[in-house]
Amino acid sequence: MSFRRTLAITTRVLAQFRHDRRTLAILFVAPVFILWLFSLLFSGQSDPARMGVVNLDRGPLGEAIVQELGSSDRVTLEALSAADAATQLEEGDIDAYLLLPADLSATALQGSLRPELHLRGTDPGAESTVARALAQSLPGAIAAVVQSGPIPFALPTVDVHTSTLFGNAELSTIDLLGSAFIGLLVFFLVYVVTSVAFLRERSQGTLERLMASPLKRSEIVLGYMIGFTMVALVQAAEVLVFGIWLVGIYNAGNLALIFGMEALLALGAVNLGIFLSTFARSEFQAVQFIPLVITPMMLLSGVIVPVSSEPDWLQVVSNVLPLTYAVEGLKAVMLEGRGLESTTVQVDVAVLAGFALLALVAASTTLRRRVD
Repeated sequence: MSFRRTLAITTRVLAQFRHDRRTLAILFVAPVFILWLFSLLFSGQSDPARMGVVNLDRGPLGEAIVQELGSSDRVTLEALSAADAATQLEEGDIDAYLLLPADLSATALQGSLRPELHLRGTDPGAESTVARALAQSLPGAIAAVVQSGPIPFALPTVDVHTSTLFGNAELSTIDLLGSAFIGLLVFFLVYVVTSVAFLRERSQGTLERLMASPLKRSEIVLGYMIGFTMVALVQAAEVLVFGIWLVGIYNAGNLALIFGMEALLALGAVNLGIFLSTFARSEFQAVQFIPLVITPMMLLSGVIVPVSSEPDWLQVVSNVLPLTYAVEGLKAVMLEGRGLESTTVQVDVAVLAGFALLALVAASTTLRRRVD
């Protein structure tokens, strides 16, 4: 074995990297960029959970619990009527509410403390925060009443009755996150397949021959889009069937609506793949857009860290990304059982449709006749 010949090959490889600025950016800029995003998402202070309280107690204990919860930095507390609390919980204005029944103090004197905690059931992080705040506040409230004097309070047994509006208390992590991952998985895989396959059409000269034919540019893009989309829809159906019936992801919504949202995501991913592939000269360069474009979109969509927990300026970015609306829409349909009559779902579907249309226009207008 010749060390000189081996060194010559090594030198050639390094020279190729040195002249390929895009590859150098992927190697040295993309990791720093992604880690920076992670630091922003996970190092920030999470917002307090939004909590309501319905105090019907006619004794001193209810007021003591309200005061203890109000002083907690884990939750923002709002006094509500029972009707308002139920409405705000359903609409997502609060994450949970605590109902203190009229006989709370009386039953506590008999040795049992039975408040009711009503959770929304769609945000495990916020609901865990509410549970911790309540567990921290109840002993302090009981101690305050005991020390107040005139009432001979014994230490009662705490029995918090917990219920969830959507789903149930037995939902697993895959149930809570699976709805979003169904959409993101389709988007990611469709983008990869489309960008690589379309770039191959360009590099092999097929696209250039089509561009030289009497076909219009829009007809070429539409033809490719329909072909790729048909394959993507089969994939979307497979992911949906496997996720719900074989994996057992919880679903309370309409399957046709879920598939329709997947289809809009796939359509957007197809056109985004066609659009971005026009800026690549090889299949490797087409894949390079994943850490620069696709990964940040997925990280900022709210599937890992809620958008509300991001820094304010980063929330602005998240709120213009289509994947954010895909995650919110799929959660609303699958976890909450909402349909097209819901304003939230209507907005999410409209944004996904607008994204697909915008990507189609971008793919049509940037298609070039020649391969560089």
